[in-house]
Amino acid sequence: MPNTKSEPVATRISRELAGRIISGEIAAGTRLRQDQIAETFKASHVPVREAFRRLEAQGLVESEPRRGVRVAAFSLDDLREVAQMRSVLEVLALRNAAPHLTTSILDEAEEATRAGDHARDVQVWEEANRRFHRLILTPCGMPRLLRTIDDLHAASARFLFSGWRAEWETPTDRDHRAILSALRAGHIDTAAALLARHVTWIGQNPI
Repeated sequence: MPNTKSEPVATRISRELAGRIISGEIAAGTRLRQDQIAETFKASHVPVREAFRRLEAQGLVESEPRRGVRVAAFSLDDLREVAQMRSVLEVLALRNAAPHLTTSILDEAEEATRAGDHARDVQVWEEANRRFHRLILTPCGMPRLLRTIDDLHAASARFLFSGWRAEWETPTDRDHRAILSALRAGHIDTAAALLARHVTWIGQNPI
């Protein structure tokens, strides 16, 4: 849980708005009014504008000249683009992380996969899925790359939530287990190929 007391106001605003957009609570096309957001968060317009810039960088909102900021739409083509970008960037991160992956980290990643298997809803599953990816990628030690990947995961989650809101059936993630098996055996090329296929498949076969 983020420490909201020490967290910059702009970061808190962008984080909370991003969560509401990704979950579908704020629908595509909704106008985000600067005055209203500032009043809600008891903040000045400066951090609100900074939060809007961060959300735009994540692809969650778009600025319209003389019309303000609206929540961006998200299509199947967008999902496919995100999946292709993720496949390239996550493989890069994994190859740099692999030498630093310990048995403890891999055990945590396996536990995250088990948690996903028993998820009660799509939000819980997505959290477990994102935790798995973060665990095996974070040791790459490349913060800019990891921030970009995290933004792409947020975009993927937005489509996931919209598609699975009506009903939920927990998937069994065999790809995660195959990736972990390859990493434990030291087969980095195999793990990288499995990860690339796994992420690309999501874009080609959306639920």
